[in-house]
Amino acid sequence: MKILLIQPRSSSDLMDQIYLFEPLALEYLAAGAQLDGHEVKILDARIDGDIDGAVRAFRPDVVGLTGFTSHVNIIKAIASQVKEIDEEITVIVGGHHATVRPDDFNDQKIDFVVIGEGVFTLRELLAVMEGRMQLRLVRGIAVPYPEGMLFTEPRAYTALDELPLPDRSLTACYRRSYFSEWFKPLASIRTSLGCTARCNFCALWNITGGRYLRRDPELVVAELKGIAEENVFFCDDESMCDTQRMDRLADLIAEAGIRKNFFLYARVDTIINHPELFAKWREIGLCQLFVGMEDFSDARLKAMKKGVTVAQQQEAARILDQLGIMMYASFMVDPDYSREDFVSMRNYVRKLKLKYATFTVMTPLPGTELHETVKERLLSSKPELYDMLHALTPPRLPLQEFYREMAKLYKGAVPVYRSLPAMLQFGLHGLFLRIKLFGEFLKRVERFHLDY
Repeated sequence: MKILLIQPRSSSDLMDQIYLFEPLALEYLAAGAQLDGHEVKILDARIDGDIDGAVRAFRPDVVGLTGFTSHVNIIKAIASQVKEIDEEITVIVGGHHATVRPDDFNDQKIDFVVIGEGVFTLRELLAVMEGRMQLRLVRGIAVPYPEGMLFTEPRAYTALDELPLPDRSLTACYRRSYFSEWFKPLASIRTSLGCTARCNFCALWNITGGRYLRRDPELVVAELKGIAEENVFFCDDESMCDTQRMDRLADLIAEAGIRKNFFLYARVDTIINHPELFAKWREIGLCQLFVGMEDFSDARLKAMKKGVTVAQQQEAARILDQLGIMMYASFMVDPDYSREDFVSMRNYVRKLKLKYATFTVMTPLPGTELHETVKERLLSSKPELYDMLHALTPPRLPLQEFYREMAKLYKGAVPVYRSLPAMLQFGLHGLFLRIKLFGEFLKRVERFHLDY
């Protein structure tokens, strides 16, 4: 059979200019389907938006779509577009939102919804279509039906070592376009799934039933050997939870003579409890760490079950600075912020002497404890607004003023003289493009109040 896997565009065209990661999930799905002899193509619609042309040229039997909450309407529109070209094409939807809210895809243009890990589920669905398996035996799917979705038995998450290596050859024509900040071209790799923390704003630990799944370090090294890009992003939910495993992985990478620029996720408490581990990773190429700082208040950090303190944040920032590892610090603005809170956030970030910081809005994503707590007072149910930039609970400040303060936070939290060394890594041409993009982003932020 012929399978076309599509990575949809983002809900905002601007976001795909700020960062663009390879569609690793689709590369995994493709590798699995090819094991059974199927012909697979990947269309990254963020780069090549000609979905109509791709469907007509390839003439697939199956189209697979994936996405987050902000993609819901985009996915439905693509499904409708595909069915208009050929009603006989089977449309399968999976991904994060399909896992946490499958009912949102109860649409007549969608044939199957995959819940959870999709590699083996897709293979089984294709076997059903070929008459080699009964549909009722496929675990982890939902079938759209006018009177309500029909569900099969849940599928436990697949052990990561059982998955095939992702087929990156299918994104060869796009690979030079994948990037994050100055890391370009950028490859992605998954070495674990889930998280040991229990933050109330995150669904990732809940999706895996609270388990932290790990890949064998030897298999990770084998995959790294086949990655051509010099920049590699570990797209784990949380890379450093198992410090012994990551210590072993660092040794294996060094022994294999692999030299890459690595970009990982890590928690504040892991950094301060294991500085020697990060020093070892710095020696093998760790350049940047994404660290969820979230807030400047111990009370708010406790309320969100973050499990760290402001004092620990400050120590983590000091350790990474001393090691020469750049902290990509991520903060979440609570819609309940007052003007004074915005000022305090800006001053706190300046106090940390960060070279790079980003700010999102605390978003009650479906599948999280936070969503269950506030769902009765959400400002909107538009999926496009679930982009971590729009306030979805009523802010303390008027909406227009809230976004004006957000823009000021972006402009003033990290002084230019401190961020310039990092920004120069874009190169002179890239720096000017980044400045222009930043200006466009700020203008958008100040107009976000019109999106409701």
